[in-house]
Amino acid sequence: MDTRRYPKFFYHCTMSEKLLFTCFLLIIGLGYLMALTYLFLSHQNYDSKPGVSYEDIVYSYYGNRSGTILESAIRGNMAGYLTMVERNKMVDWLKNGQTKEKFEAQVQPTLKNNCVSCHNPTSGLKIPDLTSYEKVLEVSKVDKGASIFTLVKLSHIHLFGVGLFLFCVGFIFRYAVLPGWIKYPLIVIPFLAIISDITAWYVTKWDPHYATVVVISGGALGLALGCQILISLVQIWFLREPKEE
Repeated sequence: MDTRRYPKFFYHCTMSEKLLFTCFLLIIGLGYLMALTYLFLSHQNYDSKPGVSYEDIVYSYYGNRSGTILESAIRGNMAGYLTMVERNKMVDWLKNGQTKEKFEAQVQPTLKNNCVSCHNPTSGLKIPDLTSYEKVLEVSKVDKGASIFTLVKLSHIHLFGVGLFLFCVGFIFRYAVLPGWIKYPLIVIPFLAIISDITAWYVTKWDPHYATVVVISGGALGLALGCQILISLVQIWFLREPKEE
């Protein structure tokens, strides 16, 4: 059989295949780094401390049962739209009576300047309406984390999207020259990790201790995927076919 036409390992691949594989792996690696950056930026302020912590993961899925939905939003993924002073004024209103007079004095101006351009009924976005005192009260309730609707939406996006690129990366990685006890787990672990990660989202809404599973699963996925990409890139360009004796 002509191995140049039917490659078994990376050193059997043509130059076109090597270039195609390399470009795809670099794009996937860069995309994954961007996803981690987005995760860091969108989760780092849930516990009002710099960096992503275990508490940030708990607040994201289980919620901050001692706080409110609005507070979690302005400390989390919406924190970048407000200054520290504006955020503190809103938190002060949330924790000290939520009166209409205080709302009009220190909260409504901030919402008008930073939020209502998107958070209004005419925007067409499925996000809370913050145009009036009554509407803001609806999101000033106890925060119970991401809703089931949100988790289902994110789940099907992740399962389809991540599953597809894991298949593509694994399809390329299968050409690597490695012992089976290393190669096979590296192919399977990312798929098991994404299933475990998404399952833990739902379980964490019931018990915050399962946030540990989210952290471990995400770490296993990133580590295995990173190994597949790095090993593949190295072997594509530096692995040489052994000489026949």
